[in-house]
Amino acid sequence: MLTLPVAARARAAVADRPAYSPFVLQVDRIRQLSPHFRRVTFTGDDLQFWGVGGHDQRIKILFPLDGGRFGAGLADDGGVDGSATWHERWSALPAQDQNPFRTYTVRGFRAESLELDVDFVDHRDAADRDPAELADPADAAPLGPAGRWLATARPGDRVMVVGPDARSGAEPSGIDWHPGDATHALLAGDETAVPAICAILESLPAGFAATVFLEVPSADDVLPVAVGEQVAVTWLPRRDAPVGARLEQAVRGWLAGQPEHWQPARAAVAQPLPEIDVDHEILWDCADRSEDRGFYAWLAGESAAIRSLRRCLVTEHGIDRKQVAFMGYWRLGRSERQR
Repeated sequence: MLTLPVAARARAAVADRPAYSPFVLQVDRIRQLSPHFRRVTFTGDDLQFWGVGGHDQRIKILFPLDGGRFGAGLADDGGVDGSATWHERWSALPAQDQNPFRTYTVRGFRAESLELDVDFVDHRDAADRDPAELADPADAAPLGPAGRWLATARPGDRVMVVGPDARSGAEPSGIDWHPGDATHALLAGDETAVPAICAILESLPAGFAATVFLEVPSADDVLPVAVGEQVAVTWLPRRDAPVGARLEQAVRGWLAGQPEHWQPARAAVAQPLPEIDVDHEILWDCADRSEDRGFYAWLAGESAAIRSLRRCLVTEHGIDRKQVAFMGYWRLGRSERQR
């Protein structure tokens, strides 16, 4: 198996190579972490060129079409003409040859063994099922392409993962965790943000202080995560509450009780927020970098819930927008748009 040391990969960087490239990988193993979380570990020789991003590194996973096929030219190294991006090649394909894709976060990467972990949210209704039945596709409700793939995935199955390419000289992208010199951070999200938040927490430097709220479907979905002594994690089982309700209650309670952490990050003047129609627009409001204001917040999850928290932090409490990342990962009742 060919491997390249980091220094050699850096010397091989090509300035005009896209920052994101497709990696053809196969499933190595699958682990059911909880009723609603399933970890898939991918492997493949292509991972020798994976550009480690860390934190909340976003990736795209393209799922195979009937017969396990992928659109012609999608996996071409550097593009058919050496410059086209994967998305340009995907967009040029006939509709029937366009592999469906979804956005995920890297949960873990091990260069020495060429393994990539991705934690999937299992959207099938698992509330009343025995955990031993979770891998049975016959009991699945109607699902999207990712859910259908996850319900039947087995070791050896192939996917195409679009992620950071260590051979590229382009500016890295797909990371929105930019705390700058913050001394305290607030992280809040629902189950779709749990993989990103856990990856961020495990990458924090020693002594970093953070308050974390994670809303998950049930108490059985609380996952282990390694954190420092100054990181406080609160899991919020949703049970029968509306999506985002327990998360907003927890954030509002923290803001009311801990003003000393966030008040230094208040903006000098009022900040009008453009109205976002989350049924037709993507809610994604992230500054490229934060300022040295002592406080930083990172919030992601269901778009309407995050929109409400955005108003809470920015409009009601006056926190500078440059100190907060707001990301609508999904919209209740709607599938992710291919973008």
